[in-house]
Amino acid sequence: MNATPSSSTRNRRKILAVLAGGLVLGVGAAITLAAWNDSEFATGTFTAGSFNMQGSGDGTTYADHATSPGLGLTFSANFGNLSPGDVVYAPYWVQLTGTTTANATVTPSLDSSSGANAPNISYKVYTVGAATTCDATGVQSGTVILTGTTLSTGTGATTFPLSKGTAGNPGTPQKLCFVVTAGSQAVLQQGATATAVWKFTATSN
Repeated sequence: MNATPSSSTRNRRKILAVLAGGLVLGVGAAITLAAWNDSEFATGTFTAGSFNMQGSGDGTTYADHATSPGLGLTFSANFGNLSPGDVVYAPYWVQLTGTTTANATVTPSLDSSSGANAPNISYKVYTVGAATTCDATGVQSGTVILTGTTLSTGTGATTFPLSKGTAGNPGTPQKLCFVVTAGSQAVLQQGATATAVWKFTATSN
């Protein structure tokens, strides 16, 4: 005949069971607290580059001419005393500054014109070599990038490239040559003036 466990024995077993359960829970909690964590961080800082084109009337002294009317061109003799059929020439240079961080594509255009003789004078703009003289002979080796049958029109706009410099130096300049032709005796008005403003827009590549 089996003896029935006393109430004190049963209570002791319950206490041991609870303690055992507590030990199991304690071990589980210890494992959770001991888990390792590791993190990686990455930061990107972004700074925009610089972009600036300047112009020059002599190929030596460059400056910004960002608003109309810009730099006054110095044409060859008689530009202030045109006779019918006269042709006058003026050089102009553009380059990217030493702080510019991207190459550029330049688009020429006629910005504005005024004066009674604006409809009676035509023009062409050429890109020419750095050592090429801006005259009737020099433009024969150049490329026409803009024309106007009058000072009030601009057609055939052709872009040209400009390269950024290196080591803080300006990029290679591009020489331009403006050729302006007075109209015939039938149309050119004596004593009347004409003014044209050309614009060169550089876009970073």
